[in-house]
Amino acid sequence: MLRLTIIFLLFIATPGWSQTEITWLTLTDVKFTRKYFEEVDEYLFYPQFGATVKSLEGTEVYLQGYMLPIAPEENIYILSRYPFASCFFCGASGPESIVELQLKPGHPKFQMDQTVTILGKLRLNQDDINFCNYIFEEAEVYEE
Repeated sequence: MLRLTIIFLLFIATPGWSQTEITWLTLTDVKFTRKYFEEVDEYLFYPQFGATVKSLEGTEVYLQGYMLPIAPEENIYILSRYPFASCFFCGASGPESIVELQLKPGHPKFQMDQTVTILGKLRLNQDDINFCNYIFEEAEVYEE
């Protein structure tokens, strides 16, 4: 009976193992160089992702941060390591301190600087200057 109970507990606990908690420190495994992008006639930060971050690409991860609803009517949301007044857009930190969120439909409304934990599939972006370097696809609020 004990063996059956242990097997049952392992079976119901397994889905929780499919997500990986990451921290903002995890996302610092990236180096930036300046690269010229002809379409905007500018030099921009070009990421070279480290092995740790590369190993997480395509996996479901969760991360806590500050919600920045940039353009909610266009479903543009950013999760930031820092509140809006200190975020990357204001020049106080680097591009590794934000994650673009592609939220699932039906998500709650968010307040600026609301602290949330977000679950999503990590996608790394090097070349499309219209998106952030880190993107959570199929993102949703994570509740343990």
